[in-house]
Amino acid sequence: MYEPKLKKEIRCPLEYGLDIFGGKWKPRIICVLAEKKCLRYNEIRREMTNITDTVLAATLKELLADDILDRKQYNEIPLRVEYSLTNKGVSVIPILKSICQWSGAYHRSDSEHVLSQCQKCDYIFR
Repeated sequence: MYEPKLKKEIRCPLEYGLDIFGGKWKPRIICVLAEKKCLRYNEIRREMTNITDTVLAATLKELLADDILDRKQYNEIPLRVEYSLTNKGVSVIPILKSICQWSGAYHRSDSEHVLSQCQKCDYIFR
C-alpha cells in the first residue's frame, strides 16, 4: 500500500472522521455491508460494479486497519474470507445516514444522474 512521505497531521475530530469513512469507496462499502451484513470479496466487488481489484483490496485493508471492518477467514479449500462491520463500523451508519439525507435533497435537485448504489443507501437509511 502507498505510504506518504509526510505523515498526516489531523488537527480536529472532523478530519479524523473524514479520513476514516470519507472518499469514493469507503462509504459505499460500509453501506453495502450495513444492508447485507456479511459478504465475501467477490460479492462486495459485484455490489460496487466499477471498482478495480487493486482499489477494492486497498480500501478493504484501510477499513480493516481502522477497525471499521472485520475479516473472518475460514481454513477451507478453496479459502473463504468474509467481511462484516465491527461495532465501530456500525456506529458510523447514523453519521452516513445523516449525510445521505442532507445531500440527497440537494443532489436530486442538482442532478438527474443517481447511482444505483446511492439508491441502495437511500433504501437503507429511510
